[in-house]
Amino acid sequence: MRDFHKYQVWQRGHQFALDVYKQTKSFPKEELFGMTSQLRRASTSIPINIAEGCGRRSDAEFAHFLNIAAGSTSEVEEELLLSFDLEFMSKESYQKLDKEVKEIKAMLGALIETLH
Repeated sequence: MRDFHKYQVWQRGHQFALDVYKQTKSFPKEELFGMTSQLRRASTSIPINIAEGCGRRSDAEFAHFLNIAAGSTSEVEEELLLSFDLEFMSKESYQKLDKEVKEIKAMLGALIETLH
């Protein structure tokens, strides 16, 4: 089994999820069970699935969970755009988080390729 702490993509995903939690603290209170919850869940899904994949025994299983994490990055991209368009975050905050999630997505893609 792999140690997820050693993967830079997990480290970046973990920090990204923390950043999303900080950003969503300022979202409207009526969005607590809406966009706030969705964005937090999708962002935490990234490092969680990387960690779960590391606990699997085969490269194929690891790749499966990395693919789930990659899917979560796409979900987060859309939720960030919606949050920005709904004026829940500044352009600067949106651009920073969007850039980070796209980099994580690229890292996941590269890691998945090494497993095939």
